Amino acid sequence: MALKIEDYALIGDGETAALVGRDGSIDWLCLPRFDSDACFTALLGTPDHGRWLLAPVQPARVSRRYRDDTLILETRFATDSGIVTVIDFMPPRDPQAALIRLVVGVEGRVPMRTELVLRFGYGATVPWVTRMEDGALRAVAGPDMALLRTPVALRGEDLRTVAEFVVTPGDTIPFVLTYCASNQPITRQPINPRAALATTEAFWQRWAAQCKPAGEWSGAVKRSLITLKALIYTPTGGIVAAPTTSLPERLGGTRNWDYRFCWLRDATLTLLALMNAGYYEEAQAWRGWLLRAIAGVPAQAQIMYGVGGERRLTEWAVGWLPGYENSAPVRIGNAAHNQLQLDVYGEVMDALHQARRVGLDSGEAAWGMQRALIEHLTKIWDQPDTGIWEVRDAPEHFTYSKVMAWVALDRAVKGAEMFGLEAPIKRWRQLAQTIHDDICANGFDPQLGSFVRAYGARELDASLLLLPAVGFLPPSDPRIRGTVDAIERHLLVDGFVLRYDTTAAQDGLPPGEGAFLACSFWLADAYVLMGRPDDARRLFERLLALRNDVGLLSEEYDVVRQRLVGNFPQAFSHIALVNTAYNLTQVQKPVEQRARRNGGDAESTPAQRV
Repeated sequence: MALKIEDYALIGDGETAALVGRDGSIDWLCLPRFDSDACFTALLGTPDHGRWLLAPVQPARVSRRYRDDTLILETRFATDSGIVTVIDFMPPRDPQAALIRLVVGVEGRVPMRTELVLRFGYGATVPWVTRMEDGALRAVAGPDMALLRTPVALRGEDLRTVAEFVVTPGDTIPFVLTYCASNQPITRQPINPRAALATTEAFWQRWAAQCKPAGEWSGAVKRSLITLKALIYTPTGGIVAAPTTSLPERLGGTRNWDYRFCWLRDATLTLLALMNAGYYEEAQAWRGWLLRAIAGVPAQAQIMYGVGGERRLTEWAVGWLPGYENSAPVRIGNAAHNQLQLDVYGEVMDALHQARRVGLDSGEAAWGMQRALIEHLTKIWDQPDTGIWEVRDAPEHFTYSKVMAWVALDRAVKGAEMFGLEAPIKRWRQLAQTIHDDICANGFDPQLGSFVRAYGARELDASLLLLPAVGFLPPSDPRIRGTVDAIERHLLVDGFVLRYDTTAAQDGLPPGEGAFLACSFWLADAYVLMGRPDDARRLFERLLALRNDVGLLSEEYDVVRQRLVGNFPQAFSHIALVNTAYNLTQVQKPVEQRARRNGGDAESTPAQRV
């Protein structure tokens, strides 16, 4: 059985990522990309589905940390006979993927063991393993090839590669696993693991040094941004929602989704997090990915894409994997990519508006695409959709979806006026007012004193916390205050926020899931806007306490079992953490940047030098 989700740490190379357990086992790795087939899949199955164990033979007391401001993991094993540290990292891709593990002797004599179980195709395919002239082991299966180099004497045993060895003080024993396509020539110059470690450490520390401080929470913000950087697919700038698939939102349940893709709805909050932290290059790359992904006929725009902008994300179930703690099915691909979700139009327009305000603009071509998207939205805004939470039930008129349709028109008008762009401003402004009036008439329940999840419904939805943040109504409006009060009464569990009540709202799935961490950060942001900084700080500090020992958050939190659940680590959770920290510590608050009624000024910023 896999470890608890919080017992894993992340390493990555800018194109894929691996999860390393506290027990020294790497239980998840997809090669060569985030969304490729996994070669270590024990996370969703058993060791027979692929893993790489490297740990003491004896029981050990375990502690771990990331090297300062890096994604280099150090796991310290203290046994009765001595102490050893395992250093795990992936150098920035150049050009082949490499996973390097260094076993460093600290004290005494520590018997160690390694067990490499390579299983390509999500645990289905056993490769053919041979030994090369230079002693390296080569594993080949169809298009995939991996090489393992180490001075340790390895042997085959029951379709696994195993070894035992002893580590003493001063020893540093390397294991270097590289990957390439099986039809490519093998690199004859092996990687120097010590040099690779130094290069990787310098890369991350140089990158982390750019981070703008966030007061007492600067360390948490920097760790979240390093995590976010690790989820960026460097060749394109796309950011995956998480490096995993099918980690359940409810243990033993069916709410298991593939998150190794890029969602448009993350666009604005991602841009603000990156730009406010000083990372304009990454913000520019993300914006560039966004424009390329949505390019084409507006009616064919999707809510998510592959890391390269791929549109076909066909969903299928992996029948041979039992799932994390028997949470089945294990899904590859995501059928939600074909859904109509009106909120993404608002996210795209808001993201591009915020980018244009700070100088991340590629000119008239982008505006032409935006105009086409808006004209398409004018024809479909009044249709029911599947909403921000991608329900697998009949479409509804979700309130937040309509609000974001209004945001799309509002930002289009602001952009045209602020930057002198050609547009039918009068018609767009009139439609924006029509949508605003429609929402206030149909999305607000006077008896509850709150906006509701969907027109005609009585249920609440945590996405409504964003209404003041996107500028739909000011935080002082009684309807906004009533909505926050109602969410506090009905959607809080042990102080954390549910997306909605899955037992009352129809979403096409069995009920039950954890508290959604991003929504809980949104409540803290709403407190900031409403002049409740002490409440915001208390909630923020409780959320920080949910991070695991190396500072990582998943998508949700199971308040009963007190465990992280959902895909891990989750970009949306870490983006929300960064933005809330800046909301609490900075004069220029992300939550106010979107809410400006006049759109703000096109002030000069460092982005104009990108």
